[in-house]
Amino acid sequence: MATQTCYYEVLSVSRTASGDEIKKAYRKLALKYHPDRNQGDDAAVEMFKQASGAFDVLSDSTKRSRYDQYGHAGVTGAAGRAAGGGFNDVNDIFSAFGDIFEGFGFGGGGKRSRGASGARRGATLETTIVLELPEAASGCKRELEVSRRETCDTCDGSGAKAGSTPVTCKTCGGHGQVIQSQGFFRVQTACPACKGEGKAVNDPCGDCSGSGRVMKTSTLEVNIPGGVDNGMQMPIRGEGEAGIKGGPRGDLHVNFKVKDHPLFQRDGQDLLCRVPISYYQAALGAEVEIPTLTGRETLKIKHGTQPGEVHRLRHKGMPDPNGRHSVGDLLVEIQIEVPRKVEGRQEKLLRELAELEEANVMPHRKSFFDHVKNFFAGDDDAE
Repeated sequence: MATQTCYYEVLSVSRTASGDEIKKAYRKLALKYHPDRNQGDDAAVEMFKQASGAFDVLSDSTKRSRYDQYGHAGVTGAAGRAAGGGFNDVNDIFSAFGDIFEGFGFGGGGKRSRGASGARRGATLETTIVLELPEAASGCKRELEVSRRETCDTCDGSGAKAGSTPVTCKTCGGHGQVIQSQGFFRVQTACPACKGEGKAVNDPCGDCSGSGRVMKTSTLEVNIPGGVDNGMQMPIRGEGEAGIKGGPRGDLHVNFKVKDHPLFQRDGQDLLCRVPISYYQAALGAEVEIPTLTGRETLKIKHGTQPGEVHRLRHKGMPDPNGRHSVGDLLVEIQIEVPRKVEGRQEKLLRELAELEEANVMPHRKSFFDHVKNFFAGDDDAE
């Protein structure tokens, strides 16, 4: 596995950097390594992608919190974007952060993510699935209802009323960009009239009001891998909102929340189960039935077992959600229960046992304060 550089180091900021400091650092690097300034330089493009991947995580409070807690594992693999700096290509970057480059005289969000046709990528959506621990262990299928913008069937996404078509924007001549002069500088920006799309809708579609998209609810079946944990995220490519003017669809990010279980506590891929036994079983040994995620099993307790002893059952824990074949263990911690009351023959036998061991046990009739009085009475007699 390739070594991944710390995102804070990529942007050259401290771990306590504010949002504004992170944005300023990213903007500086993004402009330095921008593909339009470094045409044909693959190393510069890679640096551009790394900086954008770092900014994608550190500028989002939720992702940043996961990264601070779990490192790259919390925001990559099953829980994040594709490898290679966090984005598939630079067009994804311009789609996400194009506004940062506007006003600098080279391609940015307006030019690359939209183009003269106005096409741009649909938004990425997020949703949360709540699972029981056994479901998270075995993996399962879930149906999701997702409300998202879909291409309008009436106008086929053009935004224009039936019988009409979008017309070329008069302000930019269909280029989607305008050049403004500021003293000695000429600055290229998105056309304010058509918002960089190059075309304008004079007679909008009645169903989508000229946007080219309408809200719809879709049902998706999601295959959840075994081993997912709280805070993990699974991207489903192409299941976000429909693109604009023929642009590609966005993605759907599925977050997972696993409920607490009454018997098992989770620690990564391992599970902990606390099993109570009687002091008779601990002293004499026994066979006790214990729960596992796959059913009941018998655990042999050796005589003389002490409180807090742990038995490790190999491969009875949680699987690896990344598809590797490793499975965690089940740790069984022994807890010895002492009865609150002993009466009759049971008490008599215990007292006989205490006499054999020469143990100084309290008579049942005496209270704690009686013993305190007797304790200090011994000191008075010595005086």
